[in-house]
Amino acid sequence: MCGRYALGRPHAAIYRGLRGRYNAPVIEWVGEDRFQPRFNIAPRSQAPVLRRRESAPQDDSERSIELVLHTMRWGLVPHWSKHDDQNLKTINARAENLIEGGGTRMWNSIKGKKRCAIVCDGYYEWLVKGRERLPHFTKLESGELILLAGLYDSVLLEGQTQPLWTYTIVTTNACKSFAWLHDRQPAILSTPAALHAWLDTSSHKWSSQLSRLLDPYADDQHPLTCYQVPKEVGKTGNESATFVEPIKERKDGIQAMFARQQSRVSSPSPYASPEKRKREPTPDITEQKSISKKAKIQKVNAWEDVSEIDYVDDPVKPIKQAQGCEITPKTDNSAMKTNTSENDTDVEIIDAPSRGTAISTSGFRPKEPSVSSATSSPSKRSRPAEKPSQASSRKTLNAESPGKITSYFAKAP
Repeated sequence: MCGRYALGRPHAAIYRGLRGRYNAPVIEWVGEDRFQPRFNIAPRSQAPVLRRRESAPQDDSERSIELVLHTMRWGLVPHWSKHDDQNLKTINARAENLIEGGGTRMWNSIKGKKRCAIVCDGYYEWLVKGRERLPHFTKLESGELILLAGLYDSVLLEGQTQPLWTYTIVTTNACKSFAWLHDRQPAILSTPAALHAWLDTSSHKWSSQLSRLLDPYADDQHPLTCYQVPKEVGKTGNESATFVEPIKERKDGIQAMFARQQSRVSSPSPYASPEKRKREPTPDITEQKSISKKAKIQKVNAWEDVSEIDYVDDPVKPIKQAQGCEITPKTDNSAMKTNTSENDTDVEIIDAPSRGTAISTSGFRPKEPSVSSATSSPSKRSRPAEKPSQASSRKTLNAESPGKITSYFAKAP
């Protein structure tokens, strides 16, 4: 069967193709504005057919110039119909039903006087492989127009003011070279003589000569070609000029994409640099982490000389009095004074010298311990008992003169 075909060339090209290839000059196109070039013509679509003018004279000398194009709807509706029955399966008519002496009422009433030729670039057929259906496009190798044998009819339906013109495509057995694709194919009128014989309806009768025109295609002078096309053509709403192109040659197909990639690899761009710039190796993340850790360790250990460092316990809260010392403000001549009433906000108290920590030498003066003050103030915490060695050293230190004590702390680091 034939369920889809294409006619994508402009109107002017259709005129030229009919006049040049088939010697069929067209004097009129009825409903030309209702047809737009399409590559996916489906049933119930509007498309042009070539027919003879019904009121034409029967003189043979004028028969060749009485052809008209007529835009009709695909899917024949018989002339006795009152309603448009969408359940009719009349997009194709089998050639076996048109043979002389056979056929049904529908075909017998029109096959003698309402024959036409469907104009197309080629037709689609689906190859069945298991559950897959692969569309193929068949056309002439020369790329010229193809004319398919057909029948047409007109009917005035109830409630309508204009007649409805419809047509059907005649199918026959597939030729041997295309039997692999499908067992049926459209009946093709490949020569001007076959076209004019098919369109000659002057006798209003069917003849054996017309039956021979419906034989499987066997014109070696005008061979056909067939190739696979994209599956998108299977949907009637789709429309694209690429539907009639082989999949391997499509510019937007997968094969074309791989071909472009292969060409880029085989033929590099002339603008490319002869030598590629070598990329520097990126250091490992673990190495970066180890380097950063080493840098931190070096930063911590960078202060090796502690001779000038003061170790402060709490620099935010300065203390007025240290253990065994009293605080005096700093002076320009570095003299030690025992004035405890002065403002001591700039003085930092670190720790008693007995604990072995470094303190600032300015603003500190040792104070002699007082037994009465230690015993009389219960609020102060009593110091734990010291060892004899520590006690003797403290007494020796307190027994020294203030001047010697000052010089002692001045030498301290």
